[in-house]
This record gives sequence, structure tokens and C-alpha cells, in this order.
Amino acid sequence: MSEQHTVPVPTADESARVERESSTRRRRSWLSGPAARNLGLVIALVLICVVGVVTAGERFASVPNLLTILRLAAVIGVLSIGMTFVITGGGIDLSVGSVLGLSSVWASTIATQTMAQNSHWIVMVLCALAVGVGAGLVNGVLIAYGKVVAFIATLAMMVAARGLAEMIANRQTQVVRVREFLEVFSGNILGISTLVWIFALVAVAGWVLLNRTTFGRRTIAIGGNPEAARLAGIKVKRHTMYLYALAGLAAGIAGVMMLGRTTAGSSTNGQLYELDAIAAVVVGGTLLAGGRGTIVGTVLGVLIFTTLSNVFTQNNLSISAQAVAKGVIIVVAVLLQQRFAERSRAATT
Repeated sequence: MSEQHTVPVPTADESARVERESSTRRRRSWLSGPAARNLGLVIALVLICVVGVVTAGERFASVPNLLTILRLAAVIGVLSIGMTFVITGGGIDLSVGSVLGLSSVWASTIATQTMAQNSHWIVMVLCALAVGVGAGLVNGVLIAYGKVVAFIATLAMMVAARGLAEMIANRQTQVVRVREFLEVFSGNILGISTLVWIFALVAVAGWVLLNRTTFGRRTIAIGGNPEAARLAGIKVKRHTMYLYALAGLAAGIAGVMMLGRTTAGSSTNGQLYELDAIAAVVVGGTLLAGGRGTIVGTVLGVLIFTTLSNVFTQNNLSISAQAVAKGVIIVVAVLLQQRFAERSRAATT
């Protein structure tokens, strides 16, 4: 005669305990997820705006001032999108500001502008993009195949690109005289600066590339564990080279935008912009160690810093005070990253 086994029925107390533990895990998972991080950034941006309205009144809340904030955020924003991919992939790029300056200088030389006037203004754009991608490829080859540390390789490019820009421009400002180019990049579409529309398009393209393509998944995998990614069949070296070329492309686009904003190419364009881009990416929630990146967070990070600078300017506060405030925000963001990482590990255990 076969034995009958009875399955123990959980008591009401045990069921309640299991439900509480499950709810706690879900809450921890949500708190360490992208939705909570982005919500925190939105709240921070709203609070900064409230401070701006209270301290500066209509000067801050006016539509022209808000459009100015978006216009100023556009160039740094495009740089930051490219930086997001590099940092997500476990790297760093200190050269994007200098590459921006070099691309703006090269695209505004007399020779380039003469070709643009004789053919089409797109020649200036293609020149700037080619310079950006070329510099990015040099970084990528040195890092991926030359096995040079990313910090050193991009630091060398930062110095070299700035020096080359000074040599080409002879330390002078090169005024853009191609009227059609200025009409496009210094103009407005539906009352909003063309630069803002470019930033929006780059952000959307970056989000799709990072979150909806194989390229994005491979970037996250390489940033999380390069060796595991290699064993999984991902060509890590080639992909790393592509990431730095992408950052260079973003710098080239930003160089074109800088020409539209300032109507001049200069070796000083983009100075220290790489630090602003890194700060925006980190505050946005992308891990400095790699393996996690967010385009939405980066856009919010750029808007937070730009709006904060505008509030300081509206209240006639010094640049030094702005720098201190940015430093505090960066430190707080890194501490929060560590806290969220600890919660994420606790949620998975």
C-alpha cells in the first residue's frame, strides 16, 4: 500500500511574513532602479527651479530665459550623450572638450569656408564630424589595441588637440562668414533654437542605441565585465574603439553647434567641457565603474547643472560659488550611487 505525503499548508502568520519580505524586496528593487533615480533627478530640477523663481522672480521664469537655459545646455548635452556610452562601457574620455575646439577651428578655416561657399555649407559640418570621429578613433585604437590606459590616452589627446587647434588658428578667432550655415545653426524652428532640436535628436538617438540595440547591450556587458563579455563572443577591442569614435562624433556635432552659437571657431572653444560632461553623466546615474548607463538621467543631469548656473547668474553670484555648488552635487551623486548599489546587491540576495 503506497504512502501518502501531505503538503504542509502555510499558516496565516507565515503567509503574511512571506508577503512582507516580497514587498520589501520589490520596494528595494524599485528604489535602486532607474525610475527612482530619474524621479529623484526630476525633483532636484524642480527644487532648483523653485529656488530660481523665489530668488529671481520673473527674470528666471520668463520664456526667453528658459529657452536660453535649453540653448546653453544643448552643446554640453550632446557631449554628455557621447560620454555616457564611453563611461557605460567602462572607459573615460578627457579629450572631448579639446576635440570640440579642434573641430570648430578646422571647420571654420578659410579653406573650409571657401569650399563651403563654392559648394554647400554641409562641407563645414562634414569637416567637423570627420575631425571628431578621427580623434575618437585614435583614442580607441590606443586604448583597445595599444593597451594604453584610457585616462592617459585621452589626456594626451586633450593636450594634443588643443595645441593643434591653436596652431591652425594661430591663436586667433576665426569668424564664420558662410551665411547659409549661420541661418541654419543660429536660427530657430518653431520659436526654439536649432541647437535645442539637435540636442533632442541626439538624445533620442542615444536612448534608442543604448536601450534598444545590440550595440547598447554589448556596451553594458563590456562595462560590467569585459572578460565575461569576451568569453560570450563579443569583440571587446573593436567595440571599445567604436565607443570612443562615437564620443568623437558627439564632439564633432558639438563643435558644429558651438560654431552656430558663437559664430566663430576658436581654440578656446570647449575648454573644460569634458569635466562638465563627466559631471552630468555621473549625476545622471551612470556608474563611473561602467556596466550601467542612462541617457534620460544624463539629460536631466545636464539640465540640473545648466539651470543651477542660470540661477546663480540671475542672483549675481560668483563663478567660484557655482564651482563649489557643482562640486557638492557631484560628491552627493557619487555617495548616492554607492548607496543605490548597496541596495541593489541587498535586493538580489
